[in-house]
Amino acid sequence: MSLIHLEKISRRYQMGGEIIHALREVTLTVERGEYLAIMGPSGSGKSTLMNLIGCLDTPTSGTYILNGTNVSDMDDNQLAEVRNREIGFVFQTFNLLPRANALHNVELPLIYSGMPAAERRAVAIEAIHSVGLGDRMTHKPNEMSGGQRQRVAIARALVNKPSILLADEPTGNLDSKTGEEIMALFEQLASQGNTIIVVTHEEDIARHARRIVRIRDGLIASDERRAR
Repeated sequence: MSLIHLEKISRRYQMGGEIIHALREVTLTVERGEYLAIMGPSGSGKSTLMNLIGCLDTPTSGTYILNGTNVSDMDDNQLAEVRNREIGFVFQTFNLLPRANALHNVELPLIYSGMPAAERRAVAIEAIHSVGLGDRMTHKPNEMSGGQRQRVAIARALVNKPSILLADEPTGNLDSKTGEEIMALFEQLASQGNTIIVVTHEEDIARHARRIVRIRDGLIASDERRAR
């Protein structure tokens, strides 16, 4: 069974008297362990597609099966549950709590899921080590570089062992050398069997993925698989 299956997904928005067709009957399947980039210019529909895959939005029409569950018609509370269980988000802006150290930032999703404190701490420490930041656990975000902050954000996204790691322009706030280091980390995580979807408008970032889906005018313009 596929991890993600979108069948004829459309998303329309009403803006004033106009209807915007953000996605038009998109069909897409993603298998477990795939490393996929979604590319497209501004206004292409790639952010809408990311929001639907990430259960931040629901389609106007069509079906979305995520890990065997139909999430197309879920309400906000049900979607929140699925997001917490299935999806780890990495954003361009890191979204870390400024007064909390790296360990506490990574622990946060586990607090929400009700994990006991000792177990929570052990799992968070393991996640921080997995992104190469074992020596930065007690540092706060303002004591870390941009690349280190993004690694903390990736550890936080991984800590619940989600089905999908969904990254939105993950190198957008980083210089090119640090961006390359973060993409190397994604490659390492993909080689360990994590399913990774990176949404980007940058060709050199997309080329790290093993599959590139290009979106244009709300449609899939191309779907290219690359040799490892």
